[in-house]
Amino acid sequence: MNNTHTAAPVPQAQADLPQRWGVPTLQQRLQALEPHLEVEVMVSVGSTNSTLLERAATASRQAGPSSACPPFRTRLLVAESQTQGRGRQGRRWHASPGASLTFSMALTLAPQDWSGLSLAVGVALAQALDPAQPPSIALKWPNDLWLRDANAPAGGRKLGGVLIETTGWASGKERVCVIGVGLNVQAQAVLEASSGVASLQEIWPQASAAAALARVAPALLQGVRQFERDGFAGVQTAFAQRDLLQGQAVTTTQAGLPGGRAEGVDGVGALLVRSPDGTLHRLVGGEVSVRPLFGRVS
Repeated sequence: MNNTHTAAPVPQAQADLPQRWGVPTLQQRLQALEPHLEVEVMVSVGSTNSTLLERAATASRQAGPSSACPPFRTRLLVAESQTQGRGRQGRRWHASPGASLTFSMALTLAPQDWSGLSLAVGVALAQALDPAQPPSIALKWPNDLWLRDANAPAGGRKLGGVLIETTGWASGKERVCVIGVGLNVQAQAVLEASSGVASLQEIWPQASAAAALARVAPALLQGVRQFERDGFAGVQTAFAQRDLLQGQAVTTTQAGLPGGRAEGVDGVGALLVRSPDGTLHRLVGGEVSVRPLFGRVS
């Protein structure tokens, strides 16, 4: 009897992924910044964030409760299609294969203060995609990238979003942080997007998902490590240059603050909103939803 087992063939679509996405070159660039970093591309996955969170949980179980340094390497997971893509506050993230870039990066972080991380991520992504001044890509607090458009009702249209989730280790200080990113590369219709939808090809006509990944992945890794060292203060000025809400009238869902005028962010990334009675309020991520009302005064 022949006991030799033949490995199941890898589907052609999956086999072609590393070359189509330039994985060897990208991984080499990223490993120059962070040795042992792993890059993986999948045809389809439920959610890149959920997948990496599950892997982090598995690594934690395997390490055991007494391990202070769990065996979790920095990972970049890209999916051409997500069947359960998620945005902030449980919203669905709409993405189309080829027309969108969806990926997550998971790494261990131990900053002194986590406040403002989503803003620092937005700065890193925007600067990589749009280094020109004045910038075309703006940042809408706390986690969206918008393309400025004077003809749009809100002064711009949504280009992308960021979803950050963390899971802790027994050591307490260091956490695995999973940063999910979704970017519209080509024009696509999203009926639920009341702000309108923008695409990267509007400012970069030759853009592809793979080319966009090659730009943003190294910048994201460097930006997050800078945040770990310096906190939000290291990018506060850069964020202010792209702040979509600065000086605009806004509405919020925070109790006692139905509306006001946005006055930038403070040193830890909290949004500052001055109510009609002159009181200055601090809004922190996860507590409110803010929508710009351009052309109105508070």
